[in-house]
Amino acid sequence: GEENCDAMRVIEYFEVILRAAIVTQWLEEHPGPQIDFLPPCALNLNLIKRFRRFVKDRPVRNTYYEKYRTFRAKTFQLLNHVDQHLDELKTLVGEKFQIVKIYA
Repeated sequence: GEENCDAMRVIEYFEVILRAAIVTQWLEEHPGPQIDFLPPCALNLNLIKRFRRFVKDRPVRNTYYEKYRTFRAKTFQLLNHVDQHLDELKTLVGEKFQIVKIYA
């Protein structure tokens, strides 16, 4: 959660990754990767938010569940059989992004 994932936690994570020899070797052989931070409101670039909306829309949209456990069961049923929705999920992932560099 946000309360325990801050800048220092990210730095700690990178330090752990960089201690792995295979990662360090790969980065030396492939010097191109860089980190570009996305603005927090870039929902169209956030695949997790897209997937969450997909999951939320399926069992919830236009449906009333009198009991929470029925809603929960429908949600888990969808998640357990997400492979049946691959064609639909592929539409959530696009590769035609335009990178806009802003220089201050």
